[in-house]
Amino acid sequence: MCNNLFHPVFCAIPPYMLERIIESGTVEQKEKAKHTIALAGQMRGQRQSIADVTLKSQATAGAKNRLIYDAQNTNVLPGELARKEGDSTTGDAQVDEAYEGAGHTYDLYELVYGRTSIDDKGMDLISTVRYLKGYDNAFWNGAQMVYGEGDEDLPEADRLFNRFTIAIDIIGHELTHGVTQYEANLVYKDQAGALNESFSDVFGSLVKQRLNNQKANEADWIIGEGLFTANVNGVGIRSMKNPGTAYNDPVIGKDPQPGHMNDFVVTTRDRGGVHINSGIPNKAFYLAATKMGGYAWEKAGLIWYNTLKDKLTADANFEHAANMTYEVAVQLYGEDSMEQKAVKEAWEEVGLPIKLEERKGCGTRIFGD
Repeated sequence: MCNNLFHPVFCAIPPYMLERIIESGTVEQKEKAKHTIALAGQMRGQRQSIADVTLKSQATAGAKNRLIYDAQNTNVLPGELARKEGDSTTGDAQVDEAYEGAGHTYDLYELVYGRTSIDDKGMDLISTVRYLKGYDNAFWNGAQMVYGEGDEDLPEADRLFNRFTIAIDIIGHELTHGVTQYEANLVYKDQAGALNESFSDVFGSLVKQRLNNQKANEADWIIGEGLFTANVNGVGIRSMKNPGTAYNDPVIGKDPQPGHMNDFVVTTRDRGGVHINSGIPNKAFYLAATKMGGYAWEKAGLIWYNTLKDKLTADANFEHAANMTYEVAVQLYGEDSMEQKAVKEAWEEVGLPIKLEERKGCGTRIFGD
C-alpha cells in the first residue's frame, strides 16, 4: 500500500490493482508491481526531507508558484529544477503536463472557491516527474506531487500504464489530498479514508470538467482517462457515474467499486477499502451535480468544498458527510431549494437517507458569508 499509519502517502493506483497484476501479469509486469508495492515502506523518510525543502521555498502568499523538478529516474527528491513559474513550455510532455495540471488545479480552488493554493496560504506547488525508472504510480506525500513515467521501460506489448502526468484529473485528485490534509484531515482508513479518496475524485473531476468547459451532463466522470494503454480493457481507474464499470481486464482485474450501501465492501485490505468504497460518495456527488445541472463546480462543488472545509471531523463517516452536505446546501441555497432537494435525493439513491434530527444546532461558517 502506498501509505503509512502516521504519514500517509496518497497514491493514484490502488494496492488491489497492483496485487492483481502480481497474480496475473507477465514476468516483467509482476516484477514492476512488486517493486511499486515495496517502495511504499521507503517513503516515510523521504516525506520529511521533501517537507523541509517545501518550507524553505514558500511562495509569497497569494501568488501561484509552480516548481517542476525531474528526478531523472532516481529516487532523489525533488530532483533537478526543470520548469518554474512563468517559464515557457519545455517540449517535455511530463514536465509541461505537471506544470499545466498544477496550474489548472490552483485556478479551480482560487477562482471558484477563493482558496490560495493547497494550504490556503500560498504554498508552492512542487512536483517531480520521472521518479525512478518506469514507476507505475503518482502520489502526494504531504508536501509535493511525485509522478512515475509508467511503463515506458517495457516492451510495448507489456505496457499497462502511460505516463502519470497524462491525466489532469489524477493531478487534481492528488493535490486535493493536500487540501484535505489542511482542512478536515480525514483519517486514511475505513469510511473516513474512503471520503478522503472521494473528495479527491470530486475535485479532480471538476478540474478536468472546468478545463474542458463541460456541464455536468456532458462530462465523462471517469478518473484517470488516458492512464491505461491500449493493452488494457478499461477507460480509467474509476467511474463516478457508474462505479464498478471503469475496467474489466484479465491482467488488472475488474473494477470492484460499489455504488450503493447495499454493496458496501467490508475488508481489512486497502486500509478498510478506501479506494473501493469511495464509489458510494462518488456516485452521490455525480447524482447531486447532474440533478442541479449546469457546471458541477459551481453549486455541487461549492457545497462539497464547504463541507470539507468547515463541517467534517477527521473521523467522519458516510452518514456524517451526507448530513453535512445537506446542511451546507440549506445554508447556501435555503430550505426546500432545488439544490437542497438534489443533495437529499442523491444520498438517498446510494442508500444514505438524510437524518434530519442530526442537523439541529449546526452553525458552522460557510464560504461566502
